[in-house]
Amino acid sequence: MTPQPPFELWVYLSASPLLWLTMTIGVFLAAQRIARASGFHPMVNPVLIAIIVIVLVLQLTGTSYDVYFAGAQFIHFILGPATVALAVPLYRSRKLVRAAAWPVVLALLIGSPFAILSATGVAVLFGASHEIVLALVPKSVTAGIAVGIAGQIGGEPALTAVLVIATGILGALIVTPLMNALRITDYAARGFAAGLTSHGIGTARAFQVDQLAGTFAGLAMALNGVTTAIVAPLLFGYLWPGA
Repeated sequence: MTPQPPFELWVYLSASPLLWLTMTIGVFLAAQRIARASGFHPMVNPVLIAIIVIVLVLQLTGTSYDVYFAGAQFIHFILGPATVALAVPLYRSRKLVRAAAWPVVLALLIGSPFAILSATGVAVLFGASHEIVLALVPKSVTAGIAVGIAGQIGGEPALTAVLVIATGILGALIVTPLMNALRITDYAARGFAAGLTSHGIGTARAFQVDQLAGTFAGLAMALNGVTTAIVAPLLFGYLWPGA
């Protein structure tokens, strides 16, 4: 059978790495417009929408993740510069950050270990395997750091990456309703909690709500990444036999 013109066009486009990069950017921009139209409702998360659409496209076209990543890897590359760019609003708000130094340190010392132990504790309680428990350890850290931590303590980096994304999306969905229910009105505190528990996705959500919240979320994301990289190998590499 002679291939139909639309099919021929798809074969041609799918052979180009730019297809998946363009599609990823386009889908995310469309998801952003949907989120904006909803007034940035917490349940209309652009990252979640983009993931669902892209997965459906890959499934329907029979495209493997390796082929997709070969085209979209530039987005993975710019995650580093994008994370570093969070230093700009942090610098602009340095006086507020300096004034809140002690509460920030205290929240970090309590929140970072709790983010680790709460998830792993529930997993152990429900009889999860050793590999799953270790993969959960850095789930509240941004992906680039979390994957490295997982490899260092004996976890499965691929599973950790999935758990990191799931944690970020879940945190972004519930942070606003939860903070409203708890009647926490301090945007610095709200943002710090979002960034510490839900890393980059939570930080993006915080910026949608308030600039100050986003600034403290970025600070929490950075500090928790460093703290977890130190604490996780200590707790699960030395203190927990077999980790």
